[in-house]
Amino acid sequence: MENIIREGSAKTPSVSFNSVSGVLELKGRSIPENSVEFYKPLNDWIDSYSSSPCTKTVVDIKLEYFNTSSSKCILDLFKKLESLKHKGTEVQVNWYYEEDDEDMEEAGEDYQAIIKLPFNMIEVQEI
Repeated sequence: MENIIREGSAKTPSVSFNSVSGVLELKGRSIPENSVEFYKPLNDWIDSYSSSPCTKTVVDIKLEYFNTSSSKCILDLFKKLESLKHKGTEVQVNWYYEEDDEDMEEAGEDYQAIIKLPFNMIEVQEI
């Protein structure tokens, strides 16, 4: 299975989804023109990955900002990962947020309340 590696831009996060290590990372800003179009290949990748996942999948979310339409797409991504957990795969979400960024901290807490996955809230100096 091919990994997804994408460079970030001013409007889209960098993406690193690695099927060998089981580490999935989104980093940067997520304000694409069309969030659904941007996130669809990522969701499709998780569907393919779920047919033979690693025993542990780690999801590192290191976003400094995302818009409303991205938030829905990120939720969809988490829901797919939740179904992976139901199949017996260990899934761990690491939600990184910059110190003093209450909005991103709250966003992580909101996802944590909705999704039935273990969340680590990780405060960092800078993303």
